[in-house]
Amino acid sequence: MTAAPTVRPGRRGPLAVTTAAALPAREVLRRLEVTEDGLARTQVQQRLARYGPNAVSTHRAQLLLVLWHQVRSPLLGLLLAAAAASVFFGEGTDALIIGVIVAASVGLGFVNEYRAEKAAEALHSQIRDDTIVIRDGHPQTVEVTGLVPGDVVDLRLSDIVPADIRLLHVAGLECDESILTGESLPTAKDTDAAPAGAGLDDLSGCALMGTVVHAGTGRGVVVATGAQTQFGRIAAGLSTHQSETEFQVGLRRFSMLLVYVAAALTISIFAINVVLDKPILDALLFSLAIAVGITPQLLPAVVSTSLAAGSRKLAARKVLVKRLVCIEDLGNIEMLFTDKTGTLTHGRISFMRALPADSSAPDVPLTWGLLATDTTQAGGHVIGGNPLDAALWESPAATTAQAAIAEYQKLSVLAFDHERQMTSALVQDTHGIQTLAVKGAPETVLARCIDVPESARAVLAAEFEAGNRVIAVATKPAPGLQSVTAAAEKDLHYAGLLVFLDPPKPDAAQALARLHTLGITVKIVTGDNPVVAEKVCHDLGLPDGHTLTGAAIDALDDRQLAAAIADTSVFARVSPEHKARIVSVQRRTGGDVAVLGDGVNDALALHAADIGITVDSATDVAKDAADVILLEKDLDVLADGVAEGRRIFANTIKYVLMGTSSNFGNMFSAAGASLFLPFLPMLPSQILLNNLLYDTSQLTIPTDNVDEEQLRRPSHWDIRFIRRFMLYFGPFSSVFDFATFGIMLWVFHAGPDLFHTGWFVESIATQTLIIFVIRTRRTPFFRSHPSLPLTLAALGVVTVAAILPATPIAPTLGFQPLPTGYFAALVSMVIAYLILVEIGKHLFYRVTGPAAVTKPPTPQRHQRRRATRFHTRNTRRPGRMTQPLAPPGRL
Repeated sequence: MTAAPTVRPGRRGPLAVTTAAALPAREVLRRLEVTEDGLARTQVQQRLARYGPNAVSTHRAQLLLVLWHQVRSPLLGLLLAAAAASVFFGEGTDALIIGVIVAASVGLGFVNEYRAEKAAEALHSQIRDDTIVIRDGHPQTVEVTGLVPGDVVDLRLSDIVPADIRLLHVAGLECDESILTGESLPTAKDTDAAPAGAGLDDLSGCALMGTVVHAGTGRGVVVATGAQTQFGRIAAGLSTHQSETEFQVGLRRFSMLLVYVAAALTISIFAINVVLDKPILDALLFSLAIAVGITPQLLPAVVSTSLAAGSRKLAARKVLVKRLVCIEDLGNIEMLFTDKTGTLTHGRISFMRALPADSSAPDVPLTWGLLATDTTQAGGHVIGGNPLDAALWESPAATTAQAAIAEYQKLSVLAFDHERQMTSALVQDTHGIQTLAVKGAPETVLARCIDVPESARAVLAAEFEAGNRVIAVATKPAPGLQSVTAAAEKDLHYAGLLVFLDPPKPDAAQALARLHTLGITVKIVTGDNPVVAEKVCHDLGLPDGHTLTGAAIDALDDRQLAAAIADTSVFARVSPEHKARIVSVQRRTGGDVAVLGDGVNDALALHAADIGITVDSATDVAKDAADVILLEKDLDVLADGVAEGRRIFANTIKYVLMGTSSNFGNMFSAAGASLFLPFLPMLPSQILLNNLLYDTSQLTIPTDNVDEEQLRRPSHWDIRFIRRFMLYFGPFSSVFDFATFGIMLWVFHAGPDLFHTGWFVESIATQTLIIFVIRTRRTPFFRSHPSLPLTLAALGVVTVAAILPATPIAPTLGFQPLPTGYFAALVSMVIAYLILVEIGKHLFYRVTGPAAVTKPPTPQRHQRRRATRFHTRNTRRPGRMTQPLAPPGRL
């Protein structure tokens, strides 16, 4: 019999997973030229150079994509149409001014968004996703991008499988493969060879890139990485469509509103001027200029500038937002569901003491607890396991127990999962006696014990009331047992308790108080004991409320649960499914919901939330599910993000409200004046220049200060409110425009050029300076101060407009110098205008209420967002996880 030839690694990878699945595990190792001791360092370097990093894609700022984001605005489409018409009719000056406007809008937006994308690229590089690899015979932690074919990898609960792997050993291993197969139930894994030609559903002997370890543990050899994995090949054909956030939807609807208004004005004004026997060409260009004049041309640039500035501020606080518009989503948070460990507590769990069942044997529960862990020690470090395992092994008590542990050999381990809530290990001592050691949640372990004394329950209750974390330890003889299964975890003998301390953070109370001032309700969702969670909440000053356990939630239907959520502060002993259900039910009641979590048990809830938030130290699956990653797990940093999101939206709305109302008033005035004037009230080129100067002054709005009350609650786009605001304040401007018309005609007996000049200067002055009134609901200057850049920009543009008619280029623009007396009238009119608008502002908000631009989210909106999130979240890439293939639905 001839031995099978060794397959040398080629450019397409050493083995396809379907080929490896059909071969015995030992044959796969032979073909990859590796043993179970793993690759040597030199082999890793050679293969990494040959095959490249284990990543399907990385986060990179793409010039063309960023440019496309800028030019797809319907407002820019309207501007380009007007420029084309101007060129066609020989009005080169108009076309040049429109071109400057378009270039400014696209250029500023492009520069700011590209800078922000580069900043995000730099931040993404700080995020690591690690896996446990056997190299040179020792386990070590490496970043998943450094995996190569032939690496021997350990898989544990919550891991995202980092590559296509042929399994060598498994212990109750189950993988969620829904990302590839659509099957919602986890798939049990083994080490058997699959039949030739087996499909993805039949590859039980392999773990595939992108799937998630649902239960158990395993060890396997990497057969394909990066784009050569099954996931990588599928990903190559996936769409990278980015679904819109609520902020983007509102922006698009607002833009379309302006397009409709502009179209109606264009047609009406053109028809009126034609009926009045004015030249058709002049009438057409004038109507096009009116249409352009009503649009806030630099809105995309203002939004991009605001978001880019916000991203830089958040980056300085170590907050990574996966897409810029997600900053605004942060500002919409009204309810936060958060875990307890590491968020409200230090997260640095320390072992305190062991409480044995028999006081004469204090080291017994400690020894069994150390044995019943799914950990490996290498180089003095604990690899694998959960934080409680790490705390136990790193405690001084573990050092003294080493002699007792050395008497046992670990034969089999059944790792912790969230359904069993236990870890079990089959061990054998030096005399060949086998014992099953079990440790886990006290309620679960004690329920499987047959000899729990009442004193133990009293001791357990006392520890819980003190706010300590406790796990129970039990054992039973296991002669003849070959491997650990869930069925063996019964008829146990109680061994004692292990007590851990995780004290509250000293600054957590202050951070919670700050979130409260931002109108955010914080609720705790934890797998810990309810008494412990209540104690932590009480110590931190969270409002008292009811506590619901997972068992109690199961007894409620969705309507009852929705009612219970309002009065509940703590959800304890809950499963991942419970967390996701709580979030989904709350979203249906209205208001934006955020989830802060870092474990695999939080992933479902992170998916279900309006915005998912995690930390850099989180599990891979949690980081992939989240929209925002905090490089420091600090609620105060989260509060900064919320405030920044609300500040950005407030400043964007300032530009929208002011621009639409003043532009509408000016264009309404121009349309009205054209009915009785023998000449056009302002030339098309002058209207465009007016808007260019005005919009330039508004580029500093992102720097403006925001009143505290505007940060206390989230706001959403409300097109009806914007339309009402435009129609209410627009006529205020028109009153003073018509007063200017009268002064120019009857006081100064102005001809066309002087009339154009006078109204141009008055129009710039009124619509620019009105920002100081519109920017706040308080009394301007006395109770609310604008930023210095905004003040200088507004005053500077008004000064330029006043001086422009006296410059050498004035004749080219159709201007002439204004008489001195005009400026006295102008100052009087501007002061009267600002006073009138201030009075009107107070009356307007008294009628509309304090939440004028706040529009409660509708069930339909949540349904849309759930649909887009489901689509995009199931097309993400694993591996490096720095950039989803289809970016998050709400990023």
